[in-house]
Amino acid sequence: MKKLLLMFVFAASTAFAAQAQNASFGIRGGANISNLSGDLRDEDRFENKVGFHAGVMANFGIVDNFFSIQPELLYSVKGFKHEDSEFTLPLLGQVRRREGKVHYNYLDLPVMARIKAGPLYFEAGPQASYLLSVKNETRTYDGSGNQISSNIDEKSKSGLEEFEVGYVAGIGFTSANNAISFGVRYNGAFSDFVKEDVNFEGDLTNARHSTFMVTVGLALPTGR
Repeated sequence: MKKLLLMFVFAASTAFAAQAQNASFGIRGGANISNLSGDLRDEDRFENKVGFHAGVMANFGIVDNFFSIQPELLYSVKGFKHEDSEFTLPLLGQVRRREGKVHYNYLDLPVMARIKAGPLYFEAGPQASYLLSVKNETRTYDGSGNQISSNIDEKSKSGLEEFEVGYVAGIGFTSANNAISFGVRYNGAFSDFVKEDVNFEGDLTNARHSTFMVTVGLALPTGR
């Protein structure tokens, strides 16, 4: 089902491109501030992690200098940082402490409707994502401070959904000739990305990605 949605998003963006009279293409990059959301057992165990995004974009003008469709293809690093404090496992009663970060590396395909009002723009739309790889840098300690496990450089996607459908919404500023844009976005998910929590004793059950993005775009006009 999710693969079909990914194909639909791509087909829709291609159709808009065929009808558009004005088009520009460019590159985009910036910083991610990511964490977890959803019905988590204890969300205080997770903290914000800084990552990045980079990729290509296209903008197809529908109503000249007011309304456009903007698909993008981005490599985006999401994830979280462990809170690094002691907690007790709910069933076993054992004390644990985790430190480190977990990086989830995605290929994101957002397709956004963009409305421009002077130098200000608003954008929102669906996003399809594919999980490329995982880098787990977690170290786990017992109540005495002894390290009992390490997942440094663990790259397994076991227990995780590879495809994800979400949404993007943002606001920003663009130059008079639309060549440079600067904005902030929120990137959320409609579904959980964990099928079975095989690494964190159930703490990631019901987890969803939650990412704020600070982003800069450089566009090259081609038909304006």
